[in-house]
Amino acid sequence: MASSNTTASASSTSIANTADDEFILPFEFSTNPNADMRTVNVKHVVAGAAEPEEFYKFFHPLTGVTTGVTSIHRRNLATQRWENAGEVEWTNNWTAHVYFGLERVNMKEVRQLHKRSSKSRRFKAKGIEYKWKIADNGTDLFCVNLRGKTIATWTQEDVTLRVIRSAEPILDRVVFTCFLNLWMKNINAW
Repeated sequence: MASSNTTASASSTSIANTADDEFILPFEFSTNPNADMRTVNVKHVVAGAAEPEEFYKFFHPLTGVTTGVTSIHRRNLATQRWENAGEVEWTNNWTAHVYFGLERVNMKEVRQLHKRSSKSRRFKAKGIEYKWKIADNGTDLFCVNLRGKTIATWTQEDVTLRVIRSAEPILDRVVFTCFLNLWMKNINAW
């Protein structure tokens, strides 16, 4: 994740070329030095649009303690209305319960280790296992299915998540788990 006092947003002109083939989701972190890094707006690059549209909002209030709830809202692209997409109930900075709509899972279930020495973090969506891995450059992330096909990539340089269109049925899971993995990587708890 970007530091809490850094504005990070991707240029829509440099990434709009492939907006039809994939979801291009630039993250915008707060410029407020007092904001929690778990507060982030996720935009959606739409082909032909001048600016990316708001798509997800993650909000984590400053409580002064390590507990709290990160609320997650998603804009329904058909109705343009904001809907509750889920939340993260933090027990501390590295332990939480994640709600995908009404489904509650322990954060360990969406960041599973295959082995103790594993550098990937696994999660299931619609009964299929996926895993996030750290790229060779040490800053970017990518998500693959069990066959090794990349379904999503996180690029730290332009603070953007790209997700293939065929992953739309699990888009919330991909965005949420990317967010959680970025947070954990940021606090050196990968």
